[in-house]
Amino acid sequence: MGMGEIKENEATVNEITLENVEEQPVVYKEYSTEYLVSAVEAILFSIGESVSVDRLAKALEMETKKLSKQMEEVLEIYNQSDRGIKMVELENAYQLCTRNEYYDVLTKVVCTPKKPNLTDVLLETLSIVAYKQPITRPEIEAIRGVSCAHAINKLMEYGLVDEVGRLDAPGRPILFGTTEEFLRSFGVASTEELPMISPDKIEDFKKEAQEEANEITLGLDNES
Repeated sequence: MGMGEIKENEATVNEITLENVEEQPVVYKEYSTEYLVSAVEAILFSIGESVSVDRLAKALEMETKKLSKQMEEVLEIYNQSDRGIKMVELENAYQLCTRNEYYDVLTKVVCTPKKPNLTDVLLETLSIVAYKQPITRPEIEAIRGVSCAHAINKLMEYGLVDEVGRLDAPGRPILFGTTEEFLRSFGVASTEELPMISPDKIEDFKKEAQEEANEITLGLDNES
């Protein structure tokens, strides 16, 4: 057999191998909802934090779209029980959390972090971030009418707000958005579940912020 014939045979084998690889369909697994309830619970319990649906699908070797659909039933079945743990959805991710009604019992055996003290100023700033995100600090201040550096720092300290990127503009200002802790704290699966806010409320924010600024100015004048 000549060299030319060997190369020709190798090329043919390579072509066949590539064709076989390209033609092989991805085989996804399917499970009953009852099995998924236990399997997902085991995964979430082991991880101890929120797990994205993509990560769950990869672990279960399932199609992401199929798993997302079944997770609706998984949540319904899991949360029908009287157990002290509930399964919650957080922006296309899932996590196990204790039920609110057992909070008093848990505080007797677990050292819980101090609950954030959300003043009116913090709540107003948090509301603006939640409804307008991603948003820069100057944009927040334009709505409130006063500086919000302290408020943003406190909200970040509480884990309710975080940096989510930078605006493609001169100076590349930081963009802020809400966190998973925000969703857990307010009992919603995504920001889309937040109630609608009226334009009048934004005006109220501005008025209250101006009153706040006036009080600060008055206090400084009295001190001097």
